[in-house]
Amino acid sequence: MELQEIVRILHKWGIHTVGQLATLDKEQLGARLGPEAIRMWERANGQSNRVLKLIRPPESFEENFEFENEIETAEPLLFILRRFLEQLAVRLAAIYLVAKELTLRITFVNSRQDEPAVAGKQSYERVFKIPQPTNDVDLLFRMLQTHLENFRSEHPIIAVALSAEPIKPAREQFGLFETTLRNPHQLPETLARLTALLGADRIGTPVLEETHRPDAFRMEPFSWAAVASAVPRGETSDALRTAQATPALRRFRPAVSASVLLDQDNPAHVRSSDIHGKIINERGPYFLSGNWWDEKSWVRAEWDFKLENGALVRAHERDSVWKIDGVYDGGRQ
Repeated sequence: MELQEIVRILHKWGIHTVGQLATLDKEQLGARLGPEAIRMWERANGQSNRVLKLIRPPESFEENFEFENEIETAEPLLFILRRFLEQLAVRLAAIYLVAKELTLRITFVNSRQDEPAVAGKQSYERVFKIPQPTNDVDLLFRMLQTHLENFRSEHPIIAVALSAEPIKPAREQFGLFETTLRNPHQLPETLARLTALLGADRIGTPVLEETHRPDAFRMEPFSWAAVASAVPRGETSDALRTAQATPALRRFRPAVSASVLLDQDNPAHVRSSDIHGKIINERGPYFLSGNWWDEKSWVRAEWDFKLENGALVRAHERDSVWKIDGVYDGGRQ
């Protein structure tokens, strides 16, 4: 029976207060109104024990600081970040956790003086993913320092905050012939230095684009999650035999410029800086095109040549210009 229905029945009986409910007989009350009425009677007589459910609030690993005066150099910022890392490392180590991710937030003040200080604030945020979670203060500090060496801002800094995402330390047992990186903690530092030298758009994982254009790819940020093999376990041997039976194309990057002599519109002789010879057999042309709907449209004709010296060559022609893309395995130059 629901609580509201029990209260309605009690009101019909003339029970309107807790004291009146407490004077009723417990067993008769339960026989007429059920176990929910018994719990109400026990609470009215102080005989119920409600177990407290302890909920531990999530702990935040974040440090922040507001400067009394605006700063325009990296030295005081690095000094504060070093202290932040030391404090976070102690707090994480005390509960047997390590940092898997750092978030750096820098707050600037707008250079325009006609705007209120709060409305004129601007912020910068950068997330540093750590492939091998650690509490090594020196390593984490070098990662932040490398990034800030190439950081530029038009506005002075008024506040800084650093937060850490905790995780349990990884435990992994390798096989007899398996190994890990010699120093996995150097990977994020190396990536940060490469990003500073080459730019964020040149560092990452190459991903093939959905197009037939040869060598078309884009760069995406590194993903530290392990990727399972796309080949089913039962089909591994078949896939290996197929790969061994198919000759691999060793591409030239960039493609090598070449001149091709034609005999009745058929390629007869090819010459380049590294490859030259008479063509004794060919396959093609294979016409490829794409992106015809925008300004990135492209079209090319590909050929496979077999030269008299046994070399197997992949070449293409575009706008009457020939280039050699690469050489197949097993061919001799």
